Amino acid sequence: MELFRFRTVPDIVFEPGAGRRLSALIRPSLGAARRLFVLTDAGLRRAGLLDAPLAGLEEAGYAVEVYDEVVADPPEAMVLEAAQRARDFGAEAVIGFGGGSPMDTAKIVALLISGEQDLASMYGVDKVTASRPPLVLVPTTAGTGSEVTSVAVITTGETSKRGIAAAPLYADMAILDPELTRGLPRAGTAATGIDAMVHAIEAYTNRRSKNPVSDALALTALQRLHRGLERACKDGNDMEARGDMLLGAMLAGQAFSNSPVGGVHAMAYPLGGIFHVPHGLSNSVVLPPVLRFNAPVAEAQYAELAGAIGLKPSSSALIDEMERLAECVGIERRLSQLGISHNDVPRMAEDVAANDRLLPNNPREMGYDDIVAMYEEIL
Repeated sequence: MELFRFRTVPDIVFEPGAGRRLSALIRPSLGAARRLFVLTDAGLRRAGLLDAPLAGLEEAGYAVEVYDEVVADPPEAMVLEAAQRARDFGAEAVIGFGGGSPMDTAKIVALLISGEQDLASMYGVDKVTASRPPLVLVPTTAGTGSEVTSVAVITTGETSKRGIAAAPLYADMAILDPELTRGLPRAGTAATGIDAMVHAIEAYTNRRSKNPVSDALALTALQRLHRGLERACKDGNDMEARGDMLLGAMLAGQAFSNSPVGGVHAMAYPLGGIFHVPHGLSNSVVLPPVLRFNAPVAEAQYAELAGAIGLKPSSSALIDEMERLAECVGIERRLSQLGISHNDVPRMAEDVAANDRLLPNNPREMGYDDIVAMYEEIL
């Protein structure tokens, strides 16, 4: 008998137009909290996506402070600055509104508000002891699944990334509104969509933590993402496709939060940390060589994933389809297209080989020489 534990966000809303009803939807999760600290990025603020939600919150009598300085691959210093701003405001609840970076930042800021624990001691798995105020997450991209994960990743030092994985990072509520993803450009739709597909694939093949619940979620996520990706890229106003993408990303997030990602993400991190390549694009570029490397030991699982999306049940069919999708939606497929050369490979490979959080999840053991070979395959 297989033993496992599964956790997720307790309250999830999927509703077109939910952003406009934010104040009413979040009230049960906020309790007595009246001072709300909202984290987002400047682009979303300029695009007006926050206008209606903020107006509704203020009309409902909430005091709202917006921090819109979150950037991609959020640096540690920015996270600490945001936490101080939240404390100065007297925040009683935190809302993360945006893609993975605003949501990850919101999670960590919520943990830091109390001052019970410093950030440095939180890195790693189950190291969080601090309490936090109510936390609500509202995704505007269909990729990271951060709204339902217990993981947050930020940039430390000059280039390296570190993660926090702990149950208190599960939000109290996640609100999924496909209309908020309508304005996401084609390139962002493609990269974040393939990122979500990677989450499903890696959750399904985790050699340490996969379980029947994560497997079911990963398969359903991959099916929805596969049928929605090309349509959403072709027509950004296709709300059925946008809904499939957003729901698929969330389901994949639930899966990998309980059955964490592996080699693809480990190899993607240096691209983001060193060269500031967007996370979704990083995953997409390194995915094919990692799938080929894993295939000898993950053939059965890759075949099941391929069959779930209507392909011939084989690893080669899955790999070919992921490469076809990347080409179809116009994603860069070579490191050289991202400004990365042969000279950069040893440094990146060293970072990957030292990643003892993710590599043990990969279905096949990855050594330094294997990592170098995979990077060189896609130069």
